[in-house]
Amino acid sequence: MVMLYLMIGLIGITLIGMPLAYAIGMSSILAMLIESPSFLSMIPQRIWSGTFDYVMVCMPLFMLMGELANKSGITDNMMDLLLYIVKPIKGGLAEVNVLDSLVFGGISGSSVADVAATGSVMIPAMEKQGYPPEFAAGLTVATSTMGIIVPPSIPLIMFSMISGASISTLFVAGIIPGVLVALTQLVMVYAISKVKGYHPQPIPFNMQHFLRTLAKGLPTLVMPMVIILSISLGIATPSESAAIAVLYVLILGGLIYRKLSFKDICSALRRTLMSSSSIVIIIGFSMVFSWLMTMHQVPQTVASWFVAMNLSKNVLLFVLIIIILILGCFLDVSPAILMLTPILLPITQQAGISDVQFGLIFISGLAIGLATPPVGMCLNACSKINRMPILKIAKGALPFIACNVIVLFMMAYIPAITEWLPTIFSY
Repeated sequence: MVMLYLMIGLIGITLIGMPLAYAIGMSSILAMLIESPSFLSMIPQRIWSGTFDYVMVCMPLFMLMGELANKSGITDNMMDLLLYIVKPIKGGLAEVNVLDSLVFGGISGSSVADVAATGSVMIPAMEKQGYPPEFAAGLTVATSTMGIIVPPSIPLIMFSMISGASISTLFVAGIIPGVLVALTQLVMVYAISKVKGYHPQPIPFNMQHFLRTLAKGLPTLVMPMVIILSISLGIATPSESAAIAVLYVLILGGLIYRKLSFKDICSALRRTLMSSSSIVIIIGFSMVFSWLMTMHQVPQTVASWFVAMNLSKNVLLFVLIIIILILGCFLDVSPAILMLTPILLPITQQAGISDVQFGLIFISGLAIGLATPPVGMCLNACSKINRMPILKIAKGALPFIACNVIVLFMMAYIPAITEWLPTIFSY
C-alpha cells in the first residue's frame, strides 16, 4: 500500500504546481503519516545521509566548470576548429553540431547546458547557411543528448551515488557509447544533407588561418581528455579531477583567451550555487522516498515479480528499455534516477546484468526522454532559444533520436560496448 500512497501523493502534489523536490518530500511524509508515523523521526537522518557524500563534492565542481566554459569563449574556438576537421567529408555546420556536442558534453556534463550554450550560436548559423530551421533545431536537441552520456556526466555521478558503482568506471564506460551516438548521428546528417543538398560550398583551405584556429581550439579539445585520463589513470580522484578542470578553464578562459572576467566568474558561481542547491534538495528528499520504499520492500517485491515472470535476460533487457523510454518521456533525468534506480537495480542484478552496463543503458534511455515530448527539457530549452513549437522541433530531431535508440539496443545486447574499456584500465 505504501507504494500506492507514494505515487498518488507524488502525482497529486505535482499536479497542483508544487516543485518536484517538495512533491517528493511531501508525498513521503504523507505516506509515513498513513502507514508508519514512527518513521517521521528518520527524515532528517535520511536527508543528511543522502547529501553528505563525497560525490557531492565533484558534482558542483563539474557544474562550475561548465558554467565557466560557457562564458569563456571556449565554444566559439572549438567550432572554428571542428569546421576544419569535417572539411574532408564535405561537412558543414551540421556535422560540426554533432562533434561540438560530443566535446562540449565532456565539458559541461549536462545536455540542457549544451543546448543553451551551443543552440543560440549553432541554430542561427545553420539557418544562415541554408539549413531549414526545423532541421537545425532538431539536430541541436538530438546531439545534446550526448551531454549526459560522455564524462563528466552529472547523471552518471548521481547514479553512482545511488547504486554504489564506481564513478571512475562509469565515466570510462560512457566514452564508447557517446562516440557511437556521435558516429551514427554523423552518418545520418551526411545522408540527409546529401539527399536534400544541405552540404555547403567548399571553402579553399588557408594554412595560416588553420594554424591560428588550431592554436585557439586545441586547448579546448584537450580539456575532456585531461578529465578522463586523470581519473582513468589513477592520477586524481573524480573530485580532484573536477577541481583540476575548473582551474584549467579559469586559466584557459582568463589568462589565455582573456574572455573570462571577474564578473563572469561571479555569475558562474551564482548559477552553480543555484543549480547544485536544487539538485541537493531533490537528492535529500529522494533519499527519504527511496528509504521508505526499501523499508516496505518495494524494490524486492518488484524484483520478485519480474523473476516470477521467468523472462530471459534478452527479453528482460528489452522490457526494461521500453519502460525507461516511456518513463523518460514524463520524468526529468535527476528524479528518475533517484526514484527508479532502487527499484530497477535489484532486477538487473538478479539477471546478471552488471551495474555499469545497466547504468549506461538507464542514463542513455533517459537522455532520449530529454528530446521527446511532453517533458523534454532539451526541447523546452531549444524552444526558448528559437521560439519554435516543441512538436516541430521534436519532428526535426526524430531521425537523429533514432540513432540514439539504435545505440541503446547495441549497449543492451553487446555488453562489451560498456564493459570493454573499463577492463583496459583495470576497473
